[in-house]
Amino acid sequence: MNRKKLIAIVAAAILVLGVGSAGIAYATGGDSGRDGDAVEQATGGDTGHPATGPDIEKAKRIALDQTNGGRVTGTEVQDEEGYYEIEVTRDGSQVDVHLDKNFNLLDSKADHEDSGG
Repeated sequence: MNRKKLIAIVAAAILVLGVGSAGIAYATGGDSGRDGDAVEQATGGDTGHPATGPDIEKAKRIALDQTNGGRVTGTEVQDEEGYYEIEVTRDGSQVDVHLDKNFNLLDSKADHEDSGG
């Protein structure tokens, strides 16, 4: 094999690896913004991330029981006010239900938007 052909093959391999790495970083949420990193969402990584999985489903059920129904409009794990934060909307108002890691109620409070002026 001649030297030029070998260099071209090595250069192509490096290019493929670089593009592949960038694709992997993008697919796994290399941007750790609020809607990013799926791994952190599943494991409850950094504070204030949306959450998924069986534990968050249990937290949702407890929050809906606490608010006597409604619709879950947001979830977070390791929020600054508790391990789980479940936002429930009912009759046009929103209630934030905070639970500890063992699903015990910490508090439940209505969000009051400032109508400003």
